[in-house]
Amino acid sequence: MPDDPKIVAPTRLLGAVGGGHYELPVYPFVEPAELKGELGRHPVVIIGAGLTGLTLACDLSLRGIPAVVLDEDNTVGVRGAASRGICYAQKSLELFARLGIYERMAAKGVQWSVGRTFAGDAEVYSFDLKTLATHDASRQPPFINLQQFYVEWFLVDRIYELGVVDLRWRNRVEGLVPHADHVEVQVETPVGRYALETAFVVDCSGGHSPLPQALGVGVQSARVPDRWCISDVRFAAPPPVERWTWVEAPFNEGRAVWQHLMADGVWRLDYQMAPDADLDRVSSPQVVDERLRRQFGAEVQYELVWVGPYAYRSQCLERFRAGRVLFAGDAAHVMSPFGARGGNSGIQDAENLAWKLALVLQGSAPEALLDSYDAERRPAARHNIRTTERTTRFLSPASAAERLFRDAVLALARAYPFARALVNTGRLSTPMAYEASPLACSAAPCRPVQNVALRLPDGRTGDLVSLLQQVDGSLVAIVAGPLDAVLAARLAAALPERYPVRCFYLDSDGLAAHDLPALVDAGGRLARQLGLDVAAATPALALLRPDLHCAGVLRSPDWPAIERAVRRVLGLGED
Repeated sequence: MPDDPKIVAPTRLLGAVGGGHYELPVYPFVEPAELKGELGRHPVVIIGAGLTGLTLACDLSLRGIPAVVLDEDNTVGVRGAASRGICYAQKSLELFARLGIYERMAAKGVQWSVGRTFAGDAEVYSFDLKTLATHDASRQPPFINLQQFYVEWFLVDRIYELGVVDLRWRNRVEGLVPHADHVEVQVETPVGRYALETAFVVDCSGGHSPLPQALGVGVQSARVPDRWCISDVRFAAPPPVERWTWVEAPFNEGRAVWQHLMADGVWRLDYQMAPDADLDRVSSPQVVDERLRRQFGAEVQYELVWVGPYAYRSQCLERFRAGRVLFAGDAAHVMSPFGARGGNSGIQDAENLAWKLALVLQGSAPEALLDSYDAERRPAARHNIRTTERTTRFLSPASAAERLFRDAVLALARAYPFARALVNTGRLSTPMAYEASPLACSAAPCRPVQNVALRLPDGRTGDLVSLLQQVDGSLVAIVAGPLDAVLAARLAAALPERYPVRCFYLDSDGLAAHDLPALVDAGGRLARQLGLDVAAATPALALLRPDLHCAGVLRSPDWPAIERAVRRVLGLGED
């Protein structure tokens, strides 16, 4: 495994803008077998070795699916080492724990849960995510800040370690030819052009992918006039390790500012610029220096690691599946960066799609199951876009009425707690409940479940993630309450024989006497997450999906009801 990337920068911290950069890995080009005349049929081709594509590839690796990843570059991140995405939400961290890179992220990144919001010089709002029910039960922290290229680096290392997926660097996709039972992918390399065949293609190549238009997939888009400038900075005397945001920063001409700590002692500072700002000028060393001294004082000692301007747009495809081609990450949706919803949304796309693709390719589910990816993740993308658009309008009011509303909220928030929830500097990423999921097996939506601690059937201390690692991609049925021996025996043997499902009994002490292996939930956290009661007079069964979403709870279930529910979650129908 390669060493972590090294930051190459001036060794002195004298306040002069000297700049620095990271030395990123360079991966070798390996001549594909197809260039040697071996035309192969692959189960999955992933276009793009960015955050979403690598997450999907790593997840498929663990499920034994030998995908091919095609990327036109030969490194991670962006050349120049812009920090890009930096905030990884608890839901993403739970997935990375299952994929086997969480420990590296936790060791390298910065964990945080406290955020503070200012208007002018006054603090108007603060929060601690650890105290909220949405984040208080998981074994992972609410957020870890880490430069995106580190996460991609760790994913590449893990994929190589697993040895299942074929990573092909400097392989640029030139076109697709869809067929009834496969897709032909045309690829250009430094030593020639070739074609390969695949059952499915997942486009993770970013927001400028030409494939949606080529396949006739419509797009809804809007450009936002906002302009921003990122400055990645190392300080001799760093600020507190908290997320600080300003709505009207006095040191930034009354515009918004974000302040986050990342790995290597590098602070990410996002400054909102005027809509007509000259982007070259606002990112020049002299202007960056003036801006930093206005915020941190004339004597501040710092080292500029990277600086760059950016603008953004919102964009969402009208469908995330076009036959055998699926779209994920920025290739499917683009949104403003407020609330860390972009990268985390792409990671959740990958998590949602991986288990479905695996079950289809393994013959355990029909291709129709893939339609649920669009049915679940496209509404999630639209929700995230709407949420970030509201932040944009709060930070950059488009009318006199919107500005009047914002000013009133800020004024009230200084004195009244009820108004503080209206201060919108970015609603932070949270996992989605799939309200209209075709896979829901009860009236409730498919709800996210936090990674709670448990005692596993073998007596070891673990959690839901380690349980999922043990069941090899299966659904998990968790039963609580009194259970007769006949139904317990069928859940233990007959159900797993017919479907990819593993069954467990939820207990407070592990003393239940029947055929189902026990999960000991001493603190009752899993029971609360699933809506189960271990002391109830009647039994209940919760179906947990491989992406840590509860597909539904069956009250007083009989065998036919359980089988119908499992078939629904697998896309098999209820017959």
